[in-house]
Formats: sequence, structure tokens, C-alpha cells
Amino acid sequence: MQKKSLDLWVGLFVLVGALALLFLALKAGNMSTLSFEKTYTVITKFDNIGGLKSRAPVKSAGVVVGRVADIRFDDKSYQAAVTLELESRYQFPKDSSAKILTSGLLGEQYIGLEPGGDTANLAAGDNIKMTQSAIVLENLISQFLFSKAAEGDSEK
Repeated sequence: MQKKSLDLWVGLFVLVGALALLFLALKAGNMSTLSFEKTYTVITKFDNIGGLKSRAPVKSAGVVVGRVADIRFDDKSYQAAVTLELESRYQFPKDSSAKILTSGLLGEQYIGLEPGGDTANLAAGDNIKMTQSAIVLENLISQFLFSKAAEGDSEK
């Protein structure tokens, strides 16, 4: 009887471990927040998307309202075309703006939506015209260093 009890506890422990590994894999793949809500797609174009990835969250006022569905390069405008899947329960005006933000200093990147004031709402397949690209930390550092070097040269 004691062996069966031990086997039961070992099996339970293995099952909990497998569930924990599954949870971690879903979290690492950014798929733990699968939603079965109806969605509509909106397209945005950015000059620089930084480290934005597919399945990154789309947030408005800190609330996740959708996900990044696809990222591709538009060889006509030489910009990154980002397809967003927004949940149907969240409607945004046509003149809304999108910008790429970062969680914390070096955290994950996401898209922030700022609602506009238009009376008509975005529909499936619409484009968000007003966008702000990602701020790339390396570019900021190099601009700072070059400006300091220019100041040093002008003092001579």
C-alpha cells in the first residue's frame, strides 16, 4: 500500500512539473494570453520598429487591446508595415495615432495607441497614418557622444 501511495505522489509531482514547463514555454513564446475575441486588422507604417516582435501587445491607457499580427518590409515606401489585430470590443477613432514604446528602460517593446477625436471609427483594413517610430537606445547614445565631441572641437 505504501508503494502505491509513493507512486501516486511521484506521478502528481511529475504532472505539476510538466504543467509548470508548459506555462513557462507559453510565457516565453508570448502566447499565454491567447484570446478568442473577435478582432479586426489595422495597418501602421513605421520608419524604425526597433526590437518590436510579432505577438507584442498593443496597449491603450495601459490596457492590452490587441496584438501585433505581422511585421513586414514595404519596399515601395521603405518602411516597416505592422499589422495589428485589435479586439472588436475596443473601437478607436480614425485619427488615432500609434507609437512604439518600451516597458521600462530595457523591457519588451509594444505599440501604444492614442485615440483621436474623429467621429468615425477604424474599420478592418484601415491604416493609421500618424505613427512614431521606436527610440533606439544606441542611436541616442551615439547622438549624445557626437554632440559632446562637437562641443569639444569647438572649444579649441
